Amino acid sequence: MAYRSTLERRLARKATRAIKTFDLIESDDRIMVGLSGGKDSWALMQLLDVLRRRAPFPFSLVAVNVDSGYSDYRHDVIARECEARGWEYRIEHTGIGEIMDDVLDAGDTPCSLCARLRRGVLYRIAADVGATKIALGHHADDFIETLLLNLLFAGSLKAMPARLVSDDRRHVVIRPLVYVAEDEARAYTRECSLEVIGCCCPVCGDLSLKRQRVKRWLLDLEREHPGVKSSVLKALGNVAPRHLLDTRLNPPAELRADPAVEAALAECAR
Repeated sequence: MAYRSTLERRLARKATRAIKTFDLIESDDRIMVGLSGGKDSWALMQLLDVLRRRAPFPFSLVAVNVDSGYSDYRHDVIARECEARGWEYRIEHTGIGEIMDDVLDAGDTPCSLCARLRRGVLYRIAADVGATKIALGHHADDFIETLLLNLLFAGSLKAMPARLVSDDRRHVVIRPLVYVAEDEARAYTRECSLEVIGCCCPVCGDLSLKRQRVKRWLLDLEREHPGVKSSVLKALGNVAPRHLLDTRLNPPAELRADPAVEAALAECAR
C-alpha cells in the first residue's frame, strides 16, 4: 500500500518511531481512538488506519466520539466521515456541557476540566468496546506547551507521557503523535479532506487562556530561534535528575546508602 503523499510518509515514520520507542501498540491490540472531530484526532485516526494496513501484526481500531451535549455540535459529521472511510465508530451523548459550571474548581480551566470528564467517559466505554488501549491525539506542541504551563504556572516539572497506565491499572492511554507537530497534523487533516468541527463550548479558543499565551510565546521564539520547540521536546527525554532540586530524585548523601533509595534512583535514571 503506497503512501498518498510525502507528508503522510513523514508522519507515518514519526508515529512508527513513537510506537517502537514507547511500546504503544502490540499484536492483537484493539485501539479505541478518542475522536473529537478536531484536526488532531482526525489526523490520529487516519494515520493509525494507514499504519494498521501496513503493520506486520494485526490490530484493530474503533473511533469513539464523546458528545458534550452542546446543541450546535455536529456529531453527524463524525458519523458521515467514519462511514465514508469504513471506520468502526461509536458516538456517546453526554451532558458534560451542562454540568461544567457546577463542578469547575477555582483553580481549574474549563478546557482542562472538560478533558478530564471526557476521558472519564472514554475509560467507561473502553470495556464496552473491548479496547486494550486508548489513543489520544496530543501532538508534539501539546507536550511542549504542557511542560511550560506546569513549569511557569504550577511550579511543577511535568509534561505528559506517550504511554500512561491509569492509577487502577485498568487502562493504557497512548499518544502516537508525540513527534508530530501541530502544523503537520493540521496539514494532514486538510490533505485527507476530513471535515474539522469545533466542540461548540462558549469559552473554547479564548486567546486569553494561559495555554494560548504560551502557544503564541513559543511561535515568537521559534521565529527568532528555529528549532526551539524541537529542543524542548528532546529535553523531555533527556532528564538529568542529579541537577534538579527534588530530593526524591537527588537525596542527601546519608540517604544514598539505603538500598531502596538506590533502587529508586536507578529507576529514575533509565
